[in-house]
Amino acid sequence: MTSADLLVDAFGRIKENVHGAVADLTQEELGTRLDPGANSIAWLIWHLTRVQDDHIADVADLPQVWTAAGWSKRFDLPFDDSATGYGQSPADVAALAAVPADLLLGYYDAVHAQTLTYVSTLTDPDLPRVVDTRWNPPVTLGVRLISVIDDDIQHSGQAAFIRGVLLRRR
Repeated sequence: MTSADLLVDAFGRIKENVHGAVADLTQEELGTRLDPGANSIAWLIWHLTRVQDDHIADVADLPQVWTAAGWSKRFDLPFDDSATGYGQSPADVAALAAVPADLLLGYYDAVHAQTLTYVSTLTDPDLPRVVDTRWNPPVTLGVRLISVIDDDIQHSGQAAFIRGVLLRRR
C-alpha cells in the first residue's frame, strides 16, 4: 500500500460518513439545530466540504469546485464565496437550513472527485513539500492533508451524532 492508497482510503471513508449522515433525512431535519447556537447537519456537511475544497485546491493549484463549477451560485448563500464556515455566526449557520440533501451531496461528491484525482497521484517524496509558511514550523503537504482528513472526520461524526438524535425523535 502506498501513501496515495492510504489517502484515497481515508477520503473514501469520509465520503461514506457524509452520505451516511445525510441519507433519508428531510430538508427540515438537515437544517435542525439541537439548540440555537448549535450547528446543523447541513452546515456541518457544507463546512467540511468547503474546507476540503479550499485546502485541496490550494495545495493542488486547482480552482475551487465551489466557484469554478458554479456550486456557489446554486447554493445562493448570503455570504462571500470565499467563506468556508470558520468564525460564522448562528445566523450564518441558519442560512444552510434551506439546502436540500441533493445539493449538499452533489457539491460534496464533486469535491471528493477532485480530491481523489489529486491525492491518487501523490508519492512519498511529495508529502514533505512546504505548502504554508504562515506557521512555525511551516506546514507540509502531508500535514495539510491530515489536517483536512481530521477536520472532515470530526465534522462528519458530529453530523452522524445529530442524525442519531433526530432519528430517535421521529
